[in-house]
Amino acid sequence: MPDQAPAQWLSNSLIVSKYREKTPGSEKLARQAADLFPSGLTHDSRYLEPYSLYVERAQGSHKWDVDGNEYIDYFGGHGALILGHNHPEVTKAVQEQTAKGSHFGASHPLEVRWAELIREMVPSAERVRFTSSGTEATLMGLRLARAFTGRTKVLRFKMHFHGWHDHMTSGMANHFDGSPTAGVVKGVSDAVVLADTNDEAGTRKAIEANPDIAAVIIEPTGASFGRVPVKPSFLTFLRKITKEKGIVLIFDEVVTGFRVSPGGAQAELGVIPDMTSLAKIVAGGLPGGAIVGRKDIMGLLDFAETKAKGVEKIQHPGTYNANPISAAAGIAALTILKTTDANKRANASAEKLRGLLNDAITAENVPWAAYGTYAAFHIFTNPKRRDITPKTFDALSTDPEELKGAWSANIAHKVRLGMFVNGVDINAGPGGIMSAVHTDSDLERTAAAFCATLKLLKDEGDLR
Repeated sequence: MPDQAPAQWLSNSLIVSKYREKTPGSEKLARQAADLFPSGLTHDSRYLEPYSLYVERAQGSHKWDVDGNEYIDYFGGHGALILGHNHPEVTKAVQEQTAKGSHFGASHPLEVRWAELIREMVPSAERVRFTSSGTEATLMGLRLARAFTGRTKVLRFKMHFHGWHDHMTSGMANHFDGSPTAGVVKGVSDAVVLADTNDEAGTRKAIEANPDIAAVIIEPTGASFGRVPVKPSFLTFLRKITKEKGIVLIFDEVVTGFRVSPGGAQAELGVIPDMTSLAKIVAGGLPGGAIVGRKDIMGLLDFAETKAKGVEKIQHPGTYNANPISAAAGIAALTILKTTDANKRANASAEKLRGLLNDAITAENVPWAAYGTYAAFHIFTNPKRRDITPKTFDALSTDPEELKGAWSANIAHKVRLGMFVNGVDINAGPGGIMSAVHTDSDLERTAAAFCATLKLLKDEGDLR
């Protein structure tokens, strides 16, 4: 794609013009939002030029914008909606609980059943502590690891996302040298050790050079739900070396938890961490998260246990921890996932869609590839124009920066706009996350929309 400034490609693009024609209501709301929110946004991933899409309602695998346009949805509530939008059992549970009360400021029966389900499903969940988000869950996991080991540093892997708290900002999208991002003090960034995914020798070297490492944290299927994939053997290596060194191994399963399988990636891959962070699906698509793990580590949140040991208890308030409405939604969603084949259906649909997208790529003779594992699909836009075959593309042997670098590229931006124009919502990768309720018709229509988008990109001179 030509290296154009945003203003240039926005003004010259037929795709952008078609998007504007289709979404005048969204444009109007975006102008209002620009005066209210920084960049007019409430979440960074909703950034889109010339403006974000505004959605009014959703059902199943579809959603409708404020102009009444229908879209097949692969954004999936940021990955939270494996059962699709407004699943009747989840909706019923929320409505019934709302009628009883939204916030008791007290313990309640639902939190007990919710935690029991998590413990039954997630192998590492000996004990559970609820939070209000995935970011809070990873933050608590790191704090527990530090307190348990008496060490200060954390090892994380480049490009992996673990929330927006101070310890997890460097090395996710930038600052790969470990320097602090804006607003983060140097002392915090100095306590974070960065390593490359799948590099056993480099990771071992980093651990041995930093004996003060309290925790290793990783997304078990790879950065951005496998956009930069992880070798299963690398997880086995991490489990072995962290046990050797007395380091707490944390799996960030905020996305993969209850999605890869009912027990998450750890159950599917057979590698059990010391602690796991959960959110998204755990609360049935409502706000909520949890940190779960070994009883002895989680005991640092226990009043009696810490008093008996003569150690300081970790403080953990949180107004919306185990909120009863989130609990009701979480119980309903987890029960469905535990007792049905929803995970298998989502994974199978994603595999089928990846094949259909590669068929479209081949038919249009574009040097791209669709890839992914489990319920994810990613589109490799091949920025260096490598000679690749779509259906045999190997992401594990590809430079991670090429895999994830497309996020900020104009071409990825235009792919998403083109898919909007053709009635499909994907994420900025470009890529998406499958639900258990996407139909074969949805997949076929998505492949047709992708083919039409490729033709539009060719017409604009972005693909040659």
